[in-house]
Amino acid sequence: MIIHFSVNGRDVERDVRGDERAVDIIREDLGLTGTKEGCGTGECGACAVLLNGRARLSCLTLAAQLDGAVLTTIEGLGTPDRPHALQRAFAEHGAVQCGFCTPGMVVAAADLLARNPDPSRDDIREGLSGNLCRCTGYSRILDAVEKAER
Repeated sequence: MIIHFSVNGRDVERDVRGDERAVDIIREDLGLTGTKEGCGTGECGACAVLLNGRARLSCLTLAAQLDGAVLTTIEGLGTPDRPHALQRAFAEHGAVQCGFCTPGMVVAAADLLARNPDPSRDDIREGLSGNLCRCTGYSRILDAVEKAER
């Protein structure tokens, strides 16, 4: 099946199988390796991307569901020269250790802040509840989201 979608502002056309997952297209076909596959079952949040502006788990999204969509990966949120405010805040507040969960955390936080620009600490906890981190203990991640420039 031929699908057309936008990824990080670039129009893309791909021939996909019915059982292909979005995470596989993103990482293997498009070479956007910032999106991580942690569990493959929707439990960890490492594969979060923005699909039409909302956080979605790419390991649970079929590639066919990308047809006609606007997809933003962590690479599309900012660049090394012009990082997204959340990327800067994660670095400034020490919210990164091994870094594996960071792309999914930042994407989930971007979705949260787009819907709620002034979240409480509890709102942030709720917004990131589907994202697991084995390193940080979460407090620095919460600090980063709370203090990110809007």
